[in-house]
Amino acid sequence: MKLRKWQHDCVEKALNLYKTQNHFMCLATPGAGKTIMAVELAATLIQLGAVDFVLCFSPSTEVNESIKRTFSTRLNRRFDGLMGAIGGVYTYQSMTSIPKGFWQLLKNHKVLVIMDEVHHLKGNELANANAWGEEVLINIQNQASFTLALSGTPWRSDAAPIVLSKFTEPDNTIHCDFIYGLKEAIADGVCREPNIVLIDNEQISLSNDDETKVFSSLSELLVDSKFSFQELIANQQVINYVLRQSVEKLAELRRTNPTAGGLVVASSIKHAKQIYKTLVTDLHQTASIVTSHLKQPSSIINTFRHNQTQWIVSVGMISEGTDVPRLQVCCHLSHIKTEMHYRQVLGRILRVTSNEIQQAWLFTLAEANLTEFAYRIDQDLPYKSVIFQKSETQELDLKIPHLADKVKDNQDMTDLCIFNLSLSADAGITSQLSDIEEENLYNLALLGRYKEQIVRMFDVH
Repeated sequence: MKLRKWQHDCVEKALNLYKTQNHFMCLATPGAGKTIMAVELAATLIQLGAVDFVLCFSPSTEVNESIKRTFSTRLNRRFDGLMGAIGGVYTYQSMTSIPKGFWQLLKNHKVLVIMDEVHHLKGNELANANAWGEEVLINIQNQASFTLALSGTPWRSDAAPIVLSKFTEPDNTIHCDFIYGLKEAIADGVCREPNIVLIDNEQISLSNDDETKVFSSLSELLVDSKFSFQELIANQQVINYVLRQSVEKLAELRRTNPTAGGLVVASSIKHAKQIYKTLVTDLHQTASIVTSHLKQPSSIINTFRHNQTQWIVSVGMISEGTDVPRLQVCCHLSHIKTEMHYRQVLGRILRVTSNEIQQAWLFTLAEANLTEFAYRIDQDLPYKSVIFQKSETQELDLKIPHLADKVKDNQDMTDLCIFNLSLSADAGITSQLSDIEEENLYNLALLGRYKEQIVRMFDVH
């Protein structure tokens, strides 16, 4: 298997450090090929006789399937965890139900344990660990011959310690044994150059029976009124505008790359269905939808991975570690506004293919946190251009939903919380609809022009 330079260097450094320590932490930007590096390291350790078996853990069954395929192919052995296999792959949520006898394997044999997206594992001691972190501390930390931690976003939204990690002083940042950042990945041609489009409006009127207030941006509206971000991303006219810009960009890319695809990250199952209907009925796009309520979601994702359908709409199913290289456009319409989630979503469109045009476009509303994340990604880079473009004036009459509708949406959000928490202890959901207790009867009109701030993140040429 031919390795990229960073993968070769990382394997060499891990092998060298394993002579004096048994844990290795690799930070590599999403889309750089961490799984390939991990399987090559495992293959080398097996060849050297340092490892008998390999166990992998990840946050989702979809990621597990990708790991299983890669390891089976490279090691030329079954990787299903059954008798005669060289190893197996399991989800983090399955850890608590694994029989105690299973962990005896680590005491009786030389085992490499790989933890993908390790930031899901919380705790440097039992007192501050989550359920999955506790399993690692009890059954893996002092039992495995070697451990390998992988992450594209090596921190947690709650700022809690990550399992098996060391922290540097005085800023208390996580220590990584090997770092391969996005700037390096783009310069090496490993990842695509991303463009982030922040969609705003310059004149917004919010009124009720008593008063009318005018706001100069979406961020100002969300900070200084009771109109919530959840309501904004669910509004049909806002959805229409964001999707239309994204559809036009995908159509442009597909003129040179007919297989290019787009991803819409939705906020709830109801929201995903609303977006799907808009894409198919109003914008005449081909689309798939994948949610936790559908049977065999992994099969839906795999079918989309290999066909030429234009869009896939997802609620938490296509996130960290899910490999769909043909994705080049993404609409972030999720209510989750953490930097970790933001970077993972961006990572879905960064994986390069053999196609000549390697562009990546992320469309999102110019909410304060999302805007900050965009510029934070860019903070260590010397080159950046920001372009302002204005479209035609659009007068939109938007109404905040009545309480009965909000209660129904809140139930959808509860279902989503349960689903996401089954995937991750750090789902990034801190609240559902904080203003649900009060019925607001405001009318919102977007009277000004839409303003698109295009942040071209990496101008390395």
